[in-house]
Amino acid sequence: MKKSAVSRQPTYFDTYIDLVDDIDLAEAFRQSLAEIDSLDKNALQTLGDRVYAPGKWTIRDLFQHVIDTERVFAYRALRFARNDKTELPGFDEGLFAANSGANRRSLEDVIAEMRLVRESSAMLFATFDETALRRTGVMFKSELPVLAIGFTIAGHQKHHFRIMEERYFPLLENA
Repeated sequence: MKKSAVSRQPTYFDTYIDLVDDIDLAEAFRQSLAEIDSLDKNALQTLGDRVYAPGKWTIRDLFQHVIDTERVFAYRALRFARNDKTELPGFDEGLFAANSGANRRSLEDVIAEMRLVRESSAMLFATFDETALRRTGVMFKSELPVLAIGFTIAGHQKHHFRIMEERYFPLLENA
């Protein structure tokens, strides 16, 4: 199903959903995998653990955040697709980041995990029929259809890759 089929789009999540073109969700996942595959690993290695401002995440932290958030959202989508009406709580992204250990891992390992998680999400969403994709559930006080969760996952990556381009890569000019 295409993004235009999203029936309900809460304000907070539209930030991410709006970054994705009106394409089929499977294509959005394919494009996001291509974005992962086209990362400039040499530039990211050169960047290392630099941050664009005090207290901001490193690139590995940022990628781990994308991974962790995707796992949480995929779990929520699974619950709602299976018609589970349990309201699901939010999660503390700062707590997750502080305890992820991303900076003890190699950049290559984190990128490989990000790719595998995206492939897994694509496979999960491919199992949902139209009825499941239209089901809604409440997460973090917002009602969201399963389809919108899929586009949120793809758009969340786009959002953070844009931050990487705009705020982290300029640090390389002084490297």
